[in-house]
Amino acid sequence: MKPKKADYWDSFNPRVEQLNKFLYPAKQRAYGVMKWISNLNIFFGIALVVYAYGFNLSKEQLADAFLATDISLGIFLLIYLFRILFSFRRADFLLRTWFEGVLMFLIAINGFSHLIFNIRIIENMLIGVGINEPYEFYRIGLMFFMLLLLLVEGVKLTTRFSNLKLKPATTFIGSFLILILIGALLLMMPAMSRIGTSLSFIDALFTSVSASCVTGLTVVDTAHFFSLKGQIVILILIQLGGLGIVSFATFFATFIRKGVGLKHQSIIQDFLSAETLGGSKGLLRQIIGITFGLEIAGALLMYISWGPEVVFSHWAEKLFFSLFHSISAFCNAGFSTFENGIVNPMVQQGYIFQLLICAQIILGGIGIPVLQDVFSIEKMRERMKYPWKEWKLGSKIAIYTSILLIVFGVMWMYVLEYHTLMAGKRTGERLLMSFFLIVNTRTAGFNSFDLSLLSAPSVILCVFLMFVGASPGSTGGGIKTTTFYLILVTAVATIKGEKSISIEKRSISNELIFKAFAVFTFAVSFNIIAIFLLSITESGVAVERLVFEQFSAFGTVGLSMGLTPSLSAAGKIIVLSSMFVGRVGLLTLALALSNKVISTSYKYPSEHIMVA
Repeated sequence: MKPKKADYWDSFNPRVEQLNKFLYPAKQRAYGVMKWISNLNIFFGIALVVYAYGFNLSKEQLADAFLATDISLGIFLLIYLFRILFSFRRADFLLRTWFEGVLMFLIAINGFSHLIFNIRIIENMLIGVGINEPYEFYRIGLMFFMLLLLLVEGVKLTTRFSNLKLKPATTFIGSFLILILIGALLLMMPAMSRIGTSLSFIDALFTSVSASCVTGLTVVDTAHFFSLKGQIVILILIQLGGLGIVSFATFFATFIRKGVGLKHQSIIQDFLSAETLGGSKGLLRQIIGITFGLEIAGALLMYISWGPEVVFSHWAEKLFFSLFHSISAFCNAGFSTFENGIVNPMVQQGYIFQLLICAQIILGGIGIPVLQDVFSIEKMRERMKYPWKEWKLGSKIAIYTSILLIVFGVMWMYVLEYHTLMAGKRTGERLLMSFFLIVNTRTAGFNSFDLSLLSAPSVILCVFLMFVGASPGSTGGGIKTTTFYLILVTAVATIKGEKSISIEKRSISNELIFKAFAVFTFAVSFNIIAIFLLSITESGVAVERLVFEQFSAFGTVGLSMGLTPSLSAAGKIIVLSSMFVGRVGLLTLALALSNKVISTSYKYPSEHIMVA
């Protein structure tokens, strides 16, 4: 095998060879010491982040925290330099760890400029772009940098999943549980609140589950209760929960090492419905790129679309609001940084903003693999070259079913609320109100008016759309559009007496049909049980409000008829459990809890059972 060009300098330089021979006897011991120090520094860094970010500190305490952070970052830098020294193939090591190297370079530049010239480059850059009080921004930026560095170290640990004897479904669910617990603990910190009181554990857990499972149900008003730090924590939970923390771990792992384990790839294959194990990693990179690209594009469009009626204290606040709503909409989360959400008078009539929200929700809910199939440059070039090549069957079903559900919902909402909720509105306003509500009812959770005013037929329509939900591989919940479509096709075929199921000259396997009916059956059963329990814990509440709340939680929608803040502790546990089950999926949960069947290569005698 021909050696890489990066290896020649290491292999044939006499001085380097002498240095390697000198260091070789101490290599194993050095790596052991570095690993031990690195692990201690990780825990030290985590404690620093929690202390500096989670508590309201005085200037003296902040200065001490900054000093401790500089020391921790310096230790990371020294360990990285020693790893270069003991790697022997140093040029190749630098190429493999370029992402980590960039972080260490920034640490070195900022640290040396502060020690030698007493200048913090990042702080001066913030002043240069017009931020007159950069201290808080620098503090938040430094903590984010520390978190990014800790993420790199954490990714190194997650790449050892292949050594763990856990099912991919178990690992996927476990990653969500860890994310939720960390989020809940952070949201309980004093600095997360702007009103001087901390959240109780059950309320923090509820909010963390709602953000991580991209739902949007809240027990407190996000804008009124949470400080900027708390809102940033919620935003991170939304982003990580929207695409899955393992997806991000795998994505970052490709930057800091040559490859990832089969366990990572297997989890990503299940999560993204990739056709092959080897293709899952490439698909993930495209998906992360598409996601970040659409979120940034949405944020920029929102930034320039704000009208004069929306008042911001600074351009940085305007940018944060734009980014928050873009990510929240694309991930179908439904969280808003406006008091009372989109009902707020500043944005209730902001129709361009609402259309941008809807566009992000539809793109996020259609399924990112579908976006990759339809809009990726490679696929579009391929179809231009070969015009007869069509979208994948799954993409067609997801897109067409979503369009039909939206059109069906808008039409009926327009008719049902014409003389009631939308009375006195112009035709265009009625259509936009109907469109905004139906798009959000399917997957997200923003609302532009009080949902407790909906008529009973409209509530039933919303419950149906929330139950169907988004498409597979998306950030939304529900039983999914493809499941709904397969059930309908199978029911029609059964009535016609057809022996096999086919769609567009493609046969559908019995395994997929069984899976669709299993998802449907489990979903109906789970929601009935949850509604029954809620009727016990929330006695005195109208049944339609309980049904609406439960299906909103299970579909990870986030709409509420005003019931969420007044839920009892038991009711909150039921609803947060529904959000979690709706996000990870009933089949994924069942696979994680089930035992593997040893053999199915047998068949019992058939027996007739009367059906209907």
